[in-house]
Amino acid sequence: MQTPPPTTARTEPTDADVEAFKQQLGRPPRGLRAIAHRCPCGQPDVVETAPRLPDGTPFPTLYYLTCPKAASAIGTLEANGVMKEMTERLATDPVLAAAYRAAHEDYVRRRDEIEELTGFPSAGGMPDRVKCLHVLVAHSLAAGPGVNPLGDEAIAMLPEWWRKGPCVTLGETCGEDAK
Repeated sequence: MQTPPPTTARTEPTDADVEAFKQQLGRPPRGLRAIAHRCPCGQPDVVETAPRLPDGTPFPTLYYLTCPKAASAIGTLEANGVMKEMTERLATDPVLAAAYRAAHEDYVRRRDEIEELTGFPSAGGMPDRVKCLHVLVAHSLAAGPGVNPLGDEAIAMLPEWWRKGPCVTLGETCGEDAK
């Protein structure tokens, strides 16, 4: 599958976005800065979070996948050993390893532009291993194709999670009408 195009660029969250987030994750958002990517149905599927939560706790995960349908599909990839295979390839493919390191640097640069978290890693295991495909996919969706090679690969393996309708219903349409 190709990266689903965002229906809008990075946007400030609306009240409806916050409600969608609450329904998607079963809790209110913490440190929500922006909607970094929208599913073709229009609902948020990746949010941008602040490098520190409101209580000051460091939160190095800049891009957070919120769509439970996408998260479930990614969990299936993880359960099928995709992370292990990708990590093994990083050790033997210097071109892939360099591109993945560049993805790590992009992630940290974007986060540091908001607030520097000295000594904190990027996320998802970058730059040396694959620890969480959810983060890599979220980074690819937010940054666009070509920035995170392993996030792009994971997206290519996913089914079109939005096809059977939205993960939450707030009066918007999804599926075949979203094309």
